[in-house]
Amino acid sequence: MEKDTGNIRYDEEFILNSRGLKLFTCRWIPVNQEPVALIFICHGYAMECSISMNSTAHRLAKEGFAIYGIDYEGHGKSAGLQGYVDNMDNIIDDCTSHFTSICEKEENRGKMRYLLGESMGGAVALLLHRKKPEFWDGAVLVAPMCKIAEDLKPHPVVINVLSKLSNYIPTWRIIPSKDIIDLAFKVPEVRQEE
Repeated sequence: MEKDTGNIRYDEEFILNSRGLKLFTCRWIPVNQEPVALIFICHGYAMECSISMNSTAHRLAKEGFAIYGIDYEGHGKSAGLQGYVDNMDNIIDDCTSHFTSICEKEENRGKMRYLLGESMGGAVALLLHRKKPEFWDGAVLVAPMCKIAEDLKPHPVVINVLSKLSNYIPTWRIIPSKDIIDLAFKVPEVRQEE
């Protein structure tokens, strides 16, 4: 799908990752000007790039940056068990592969490359940079969720039991909780887009 919203072109497409899963990608490209740099957005847990990061991406594209996003496996419009992250390395590999392929395109060669990570996406951005430090020109982390404070973690026995249970019944809702979309988005119209 392609949308032109004035001076910004928005595109969506699905790609296949190395494990055969269909992943959603999107981009916001300034029209009538060469992008000044590339920004790759890394969304938070249980979020996605096309709605939760839309206003930020739109503002940055208006300033002349080309913005690219990907929904991680099990997030947003991508395939996989919703919200389930079996292996963080898979997310990093998917992002690295997709973002690198964008940078290798003729029109993007030589442009500066930045990461923008929000919440869990901050951890993703740091891990992406760590994997290829010479590749990235910088990163912006917004409320990065890189580690859970020790005093907030459950007892190690509880973590061990729940980890083992998740291998057998990953869809079982052990702790009833509110939908993360309701918690993250206070404006009802935005929640409806989700």
